[in-house]
Amino acid sequence: MDVRLRSRSLVLMLSAAILAVVAMGCGFPALVQVAPTPTPVSTAVQARPSPTPEAATPAATPVPTATTAPAPVTPLEDEEAAANAFESQVIAVYEKVGPAVVNITNRAYVYDRFMQVMPQERGSGTGFVYDREGHIITNYHVVEGADELVVTLADGRALEAEVTGTDPSNDLAVLTISGTEDLPEPVVLADSDRLRVGQFVVAIGNPFGLEQTLTTGVISALGRVIQSPEESFIGEAIQTDAAINPGNSGGPLLDLAGRVIGVNSQIISPSGAYSGIGFAVSSNTVRRIVPELIARGYYPHPWLGTYMLSLTPASARIFREAGMEVPVEEGLLVLEAVSGGPADDAGIRGGTRMVTIGRYQIPLGGDIIIAIDDEPITSYQDYTLYLDANTVVGDEVEVTLIRDGAEMTFTVTLEERPQD
Repeated sequence: MDVRLRSRSLVLMLSAAILAVVAMGCGFPALVQVAPTPTPVSTAVQARPSPTPEAATPAATPVPTATTAPAPVTPLEDEEAAANAFESQVIAVYEKVGPAVVNITNRAYVYDRFMQVMPQERGSGTGFVYDREGHIITNYHVVEGADELVVTLADGRALEAEVTGTDPSNDLAVLTISGTEDLPEPVVLADSDRLRVGQFVVAIGNPFGLEQTLTTGVISALGRVIQSPEESFIGEAIQTDAAINPGNSGGPLLDLAGRVIGVNSQIISPSGAYSGIGFAVSSNTVRRIVPELIARGYYPHPWLGTYMLSLTPASARIFREAGMEVPVEEGLLVLEAVSGGPADDAGIRGGTRMVTIGRYQIPLGGDIIIAIDDEPITSYQDYTLYLDANTVVGDEVEVTLIRDGAEMTFTVTLEERPQD
């Protein structure tokens, strides 16, 4: 047999083998995998000997075919499902809390040339319904100096509002509106101590007068310190990158459960518009301050009864050059312990001699406070934040100070800071 004949025979043999393999139900792996469909199972396909022709048995009744398995979920479909779930959460927050978010218009009375009073809009901000009694929470700077306040609900109703209480130190205010029989569902306050950096947040407000605007972002940082309208310090502030612009002030910052985690208050921006850094007064600050604003009209801040000056390395050097013994470079120099005040009653001393430094007369020689309740106090900011966050009027605190080079501790009962 020549080579060509043998090759032809080999091809025929291979073709027959392939046909036999196909006939047995096997196959080569497919290049594109398709979700397998379960093969119908019959009682004939069981682990037992095949019947011989002599002992043939009746054909077995086939078992019903299994339901076709669902196609596997692809990564793209996973991403779409996650996106849809997030969108659904945001939409749910807006639908739940949006009706409780209000627009606040601040108007002042001015006189025209005929000496007639004309209301003039000074600005607008945002607020939200706090309870069933018609109390609205907003920022102090939204209502500051107003002669007339108008609250516009999400359904378009415009209602006159009265200021119930304000706390410039924490930039918070409470208004009361009439027509409380048909108010939207009040907001729910979250526990801001449980927040985490990276949480998704939602802001609803009226930026540039565009009512019921929603923006999203994350918590960028916690425990920030911002300045209040009276140039005091607000602690526990929440930093966010959710878009906040003029008009958002006083509006809610919300978690994805629709709970208020803060009151939008400030932004950092060279242009005065959104630049990615905004701040909100924390919900736990709101929880502490607002009930007092409703009950008293103001918040009773605790007070040592002293006037003090923050020490820095630079100021400590100047005071040493003026002849004062300054053993530390950080702390609070007591300029005056108010007569009959809590610090004076406890034995804390203020300055004993006046020294001219530049254009100022400064009483030097007083005690230097370095800690309260063993918490280091290095500046007036530390002092303000510690008292506001950890104490109330009537509490006793342990004040550690330095006098004539020696460290001493005095127990002081805090009193209410004067309103002026």
